[in-house]
Amino acid sequence: MNKSSSWENFQQHYLELPELGISLDTALMNAPDVLPNSTEILFQHAFQQMQELEEGAIANPDENRMVGHYWLRNPELAPSPEIQNLISSTLKNIQQFALEIQQNKLIPQKADSFRNVLLLGIGGSALGPQFVQNSLASKADRMQFYFLDNTDPDGIDQVMSSIGDELNSTLTLVISKSGGTKETRNAMLEVRHVYENSGLDFSKHAVAVTGEKSQLDQLAERENWLRRFPMWDWVGGRTSVLSAVGLLPAALQGLEILEILNGAKVMDELTRRKDVRKNPAAMLAWMWHHAGAGRGEKAMVMLPYKDRLLLFSRYLQQLVMESLGKEKDLAGKTVHQGLSVYGNKGSTDQHAFVQQLREGPADFFVTFIEVLKERKKAGIEVEPGITSGDFLQGFMLGTSAALFQNGRPSLTITLEEINPQSLGALIALFERAVGLYASLIGINAYHQPGVEAGKRAAGDVIELSLKIQFQLKSHPEQQFSAASLADIFADTSQTVTIFKLLEHLAANGRVHKFSSDTPFAAEFKANS
Repeated sequence: MNKSSSWENFQQHYLELPELGISLDTALMNAPDVLPNSTEILFQHAFQQMQELEEGAIANPDENRMVGHYWLRNPELAPSPEIQNLISSTLKNIQQFALEIQQNKLIPQKADSFRNVLLLGIGGSALGPQFVQNSLASKADRMQFYFLDNTDPDGIDQVMSSIGDELNSTLTLVISKSGGTKETRNAMLEVRHVYENSGLDFSKHAVAVTGEKSQLDQLAERENWLRRFPMWDWVGGRTSVLSAVGLLPAALQGLEILEILNGAKVMDELTRRKDVRKNPAAMLAWMWHHAGAGRGEKAMVMLPYKDRLLLFSRYLQQLVMESLGKEKDLAGKTVHQGLSVYGNKGSTDQHAFVQQLREGPADFFVTFIEVLKERKKAGIEVEPGITSGDFLQGFMLGTSAALFQNGRPSLTITLEEINPQSLGALIALFERAVGLYASLIGINAYHQPGVEAGKRAAGDVIELSLKIQFQLKSHPEQQFSAASLADIFADTSQTVTIFKLLEHLAANGRVHKFSSDTPFAAEFKANS
């Protein structure tokens, strides 16, 4: 028998967390039985860094910020009474507001109650709330949820069309930490326009979740929106799900948000253990480090065998990749670190990409997630003695065995059931693992210079579009090609971008296009 699949080896690499109904199985990761001394030293340093982080150390020197998302589920850890009070009072305000909505003490302009929630956000301001809402959705939900998480006009139209005549009973949450995120700002302007065209006052349906004194905060205060909830600079977007960002929609949904927070709090406590083999977040970080040789050489494929966890891989993509994808380490050395994340759901993956996982490039390891409890009500047998859930587990165990037979490692996280506490614990588990792994590889998990660079580049493109439109409007009788505009702007390096901007403007009827023998010779002019 292969050692890694033996009963003895399984027991060595299995960690049970009875406090949370969660277990971790790393027997198929081909990791050593004993933690190497060099890795042990790295972990002790990582534990010290985590402790300093929780005590209020400046973890984001780029912005001189602390990183305190761990305080959200245990305010007593916060380094000052002021922060402790902010967290506690915000939690009470969230609960009170949700109660006012649910008891119809706060009603919309032209309806007897709020029955829908439309959430506007992007990145962590949308992924976390979407994940929680989808994972814990039930018939008991107090409100119907809709999300706008992009600046795609057609996507906005689809969502608003789905709401339709229910707009008058729809509460809109606008979530943006900076208050100036363009995608969220655009969605807000689009949604406001729909409200106004429906004869509704947007401000009587709107709630802001944003930084104090941000553009959005000032707008909400000036227009007297229904409420304003804070986002603090010591909570990053990708770790904000247990702040007002995720807790407000969860409370409106009718979820037990204190149970979500408690699950995260208990997981935090378990992941402070200094013994790596008894610390679930350290075990995950060790497996990531082992699989990728400390350099992120292998991607992490997330395969949750539960439909409710479909969005978990999307949520983790931001948490993991934005935190760990860094060009330089803490010493300023170029390292190009990262951990790629992609995934699907089981057993859908049986018919999607498992063929490549088993027989293609061995450039990954798999994280399986299984949930033992099949459903809330009694089920049926689809074969004598066998349920649909038995097949689901069979496919998962079969897939992990088939992959291992071909030298493809995997680990499995098992939840007894999905409930608010286990979901909070799952969120905290990966937050802690990311923090510890970042320490192991010597990078800063709490800044994102690449994201900011992309935003600046996008701003340059918008400016160029305005420049093109101004040039065409200033010469209404003249036709211009992409190349001629680049010459006029004295920047031929932008010719390709100018061409693509002209094509976009023409497709939307904002300029007129004159086709030519080749697409590159096409000319454009302002609409008459």
